[in-house]
Amino acid sequence: MAETHETLGGRAYDAIRRKIVRLELAPGDVVSELELQRELGIGRTPIREALQRLARDQFIVVMPRRGMIVSGVDVSELAMLYETRAILEPYAVRLAAERGAAADWDEMAAVLAGGASPAPAAELIEVDRRCHEIVWRAAGNRFLVDTLDMLYAQSDRLWHMYLADVEDMGEAIDEHRGILAALRAGDGARAGALAEGHVRTFDARIRGAVAGRLSRSGRAGSRSAP
Repeated sequence: MAETHETLGGRAYDAIRRKIVRLELAPGDVVSELELQRELGIGRTPIREALQRLARDQFIVVMPRRGMIVSGVDVSELAMLYETRAILEPYAVRLAAERGAAADWDEMAAVLAGGASPAPAAELIEVDRRCHEIVWRAAGNRFLVDTLDMLYAQSDRLWHMYLADVEDMGEAIDEHRGILAALRAGDGARAGALAEGHVRTFDARIRGAVAGRLSRSGRAGSRSAP
């Protein structure tokens, strides 16, 4: 069956956002509609609508007379990003504890079984994302899912930018195992508290990676100064 216009637009949005998150389209890169049409095999209208949506979600900036470029990441906004997630993620987890089914938690367990450490950080990030997506789906609130999906993608982008400076992801996967145990038990309060701790741990790791890189840049600049 042929894809609908709406489905094509959603597929274009997901594909372009993935390229931005994974830095295949890096901050400052010019976004070419024609190149995306050729690469993705999707027509102009769905591509254009996907780019407009990405601009609303702040992944792309519209520049007068220059077209569209990939947005930069403002490190000063890290606190806002993670404080928002620290409120919404636990809420979603508490809803999931009430509304989720055994099949959801079996799926989450299977995802976690494939995320045994040691493993490449990129693989563990994907495990982390899948766990969040399962919880969001189980929460049964599409407005919440749309918001969390966008916020997570911004966080994911930061992970890819600072991947070389971030500590081992194995601990983050272990945190999901604790959340899963609480969800299976229907203990929304504990699952929510663990989810908040999980988000705040991510925040601390990213902050540490950013600070470390800035410190090294400062030292390098001092050494090169006349």
